[in-house]
Amino acid sequence: MKKGFTLVEIMIVVAIVALLATIAIPNLLRARVNANESYAQATLKTIATACESYAAANNGNYPANIAALTSATPPYLNEDYTSGSRNGYTFACGTMSSSGYTCTATPTNCGTTGTKTYTITTGGVLSSASCS
Repeated sequence: MKKGFTLVEIMIVVAIVALLATIAIPNLLRARVNANESYAQATLKTIATACESYAAANNGNYPANIAALTSATPPYLNEDYTSGSRNGYTFACGTMSSSGYTCTATPTNCGTTGTKTYTITTGGVLSSASCS
């Protein structure tokens, strides 16, 4: 007598695996988007903390650019977050002057890598908006 699985048994196992995959994959993708969004918020808060620390050490004057934060001794930031994309987000500090700053985190692919654009302004005020 031959031992093994019948075609029907194998088809049932394949159907069960396919069903589990259709349930699990969307949840895994959503978890990835949540992780990217949390990283974006944390990175913006890190940049804001560095700007506020810089201002406290420089008579209330904020840095003119990210380079002022990374080139100081010791540096306020260990790396320039605005160079390239990180964890599905692109960071930019478009407005940096002695009177304040505004930095944004924009998803590289709206909906796939993130669903919100985050902005942090002088004083560490974080806001979000749906990406478009």
